[in-house]
Amino acid sequence: MDQHFNDRQKEAIMHGQGPAMVLAGPGSGKTLVITWRIRFLIEQMGINPANILVITFTRAAAAEMKKRFEQFEGMKDAGVTFGTFHSVFFMILRYAYHYSGASIVREESRRRYIRDMAQSLDLEMEDENEFISNILNEISYVKGEMIAIEYFHSGTCSDEIFTRLCQGYDQSLRRDNLIDFDDMLVFCHDLLKNREDIRAMWQQKYRYILIDEFQDINRVQYEIVKMLTGRDQNLFIVGDDDQSIYRFRGARPEIMLGFQKDFPRARRVVLNVNYRSSSEIVDSARNLILHNTKRFDKEITAMRGSRVPVSFKLFENVHEECQDILRALAFYQAKGIPLEEMAVIYRTNTQPRQLVGRLLEFNIPFQMRDMIPNIFDHWISRNILAYIRLALGDMDRGLFLQIMNRPKRYISRNMLDQQTVSFQSLKKQAYGKKWLFEKIDKLEMDLTLLSAMEPYEAICYIRKGIGYEDYLAEYVSMRNMNLDNLLEVLDEITESARDYHSYEEWFAYIEEYGQELERQARKNKGNKKGITLTTMHSSKGLEYEVVFVIDSNEGVTPHKKAVKEADLEEERRLYYVAVTRAKTYLFLYAVKELYQKEVRVSRYIGEVRYDQSRLREGVRVRHRHLGVGTVVYCQEGKIKIRFDRDGRARIFHLSYLLEKNLLDYAFT
Repeated sequence: MDQHFNDRQKEAIMHGQGPAMVLAGPGSGKTLVITWRIRFLIEQMGINPANILVITFTRAAAAEMKKRFEQFEGMKDAGVTFGTFHSVFFMILRYAYHYSGASIVREESRRRYIRDMAQSLDLEMEDENEFISNILNEISYVKGEMIAIEYFHSGTCSDEIFTRLCQGYDQSLRRDNLIDFDDMLVFCHDLLKNREDIRAMWQQKYRYILIDEFQDINRVQYEIVKMLTGRDQNLFIVGDDDQSIYRFRGARPEIMLGFQKDFPRARRVVLNVNYRSSSEIVDSARNLILHNTKRFDKEITAMRGSRVPVSFKLFENVHEECQDILRALAFYQAKGIPLEEMAVIYRTNTQPRQLVGRLLEFNIPFQMRDMIPNIFDHWISRNILAYIRLALGDMDRGLFLQIMNRPKRYISRNMLDQQTVSFQSLKKQAYGKKWLFEKIDKLEMDLTLLSAMEPYEAICYIRKGIGYEDYLAEYVSMRNMNLDNLLEVLDEITESARDYHSYEEWFAYIEEYGQELERQARKNKGNKKGITLTTMHSSKGLEYEVVFVIDSNEGVTPHKKAVKEADLEEERRLYYVAVTRAKTYLFLYAVKELYQKEVRVSRYIGEVRYDQSRLREGVRVRHRHLGVGTVVYCQEGKIKIRFDRDGRARIFHLSYLLEKNLLDYAFT
């Protein structure tokens, strides 16, 4: 064995027979360990390459793993099987049931099944594509988690409607002799469970199984893997429970945490050296993730040693945040760091809208790991724009239909007998119905008022004065949806108009923004130039010299949807992933205001900057309003302070004390 491996890496690579679990933190060389482990099995243990199966989660990861392995001398086309869960399980199904590529349903057909059923049920869908995507994701979750449909609660529609859609979807697949990617898992599970002869055959074929990114495995995948593992249990799993960030797809850190219960003989090896990041970044990441309770305890050290402190900056608003990023980009470029070694990481793909605009303005090249959705394509945007275009004199029937009953005015479609809408005609038809006449008259007056307003003022008036927010509240109450999600879209549309003083300017911006997003989508297919913009999810596995984690605020990260403890721990793992992408320079940014609303600094900032165990020992707090006190304990982002004067205790949120600069660095 070569000398360039550390002791833990050698232990993992040279593991002999039986199960093993390798806990591989960020930058610890897990791909190196897996590829050398395969080589060790072949060259040192005499294992036939055809008996080795390596499973990853994506085709790109499988291809990269195979490429790395085949760079070893004599290993080109050695016969080791590299594949994703889906490709391996489909191979098993193809052997048993003679499936072919034509048996796999196309995405457009999946969407057509749901669309046709929704229309037959006369479901009202404001955004058809979003509705279909959400339903298909929920169906996938039900299958992957092996959940009985009667126990699943849909977040997209009523449970009764979801049951009908789910059952109808499966019936459509069976009618057309097709399977989807989730069926590959479910059918393979049932096949191996019910056919002992087939199960034994594949156990004999793949006597050694290696799985990468094991923390992302879901329930049905794990059950299949356990059945594929033969009597010798030569299952070698590699992953990091602290980077389990796909709970919405069924991934559970609990599966990895319980691995040694299912495989009591399993050896546990912790790859405890980080070769990527400085000690400041590694220490900050450790301070953060220690606040999670469901995890393996591990102590990671940084091979690169100390470099520069982790930086936290608090800005008044997103505009200032963007300005600082632009200054930093110029500074580090001047130091010789290319833009390709820099990244901006955020929680959701709607956050960087303002930053994209600034990068375009200053002609700074960038690449996007995730396509930023065009907020102006959302149905709420179309409603707002319809109001404004009607106010400007375009009385097209199609525009009027969009908003005539948003909020409810009880105007009938039958009243619109011409392509161009006339208020005079509408009022005439409402004669004798005073309440309807008054609603039509108010709408006409509202449009007149809108015509004289600036864009930002107009949107605020549509929201409150006309009552569009009331319409949204009624809309979500009938559809089992979360109002906050729609108000967030409305907030972003409102904010986009703030800097424009005429509708013409705002409309020009909307058109240019949409065109640029389309150009970026085309360019990014092969583009690897410029600073990277990426969500926390998509940043996993990447590394950069300089990293900016933006909008570290409560409600953003952790996301406002995260309420349960398991959700909050997943959000913390997401932030951990973002933090550990940085090699040398890490900037954690927060703002005081988002969408004209005051927001608090994320609890994770306090957790990153202060070690929980040291806080328990006590840290001085000095302020004329707070007095002088000592921290008694730290829990969930809060600290309890005992005051020296009278012994009374008060609780303050840690992020508040950080924001106000009330914490002293002197530990007692």
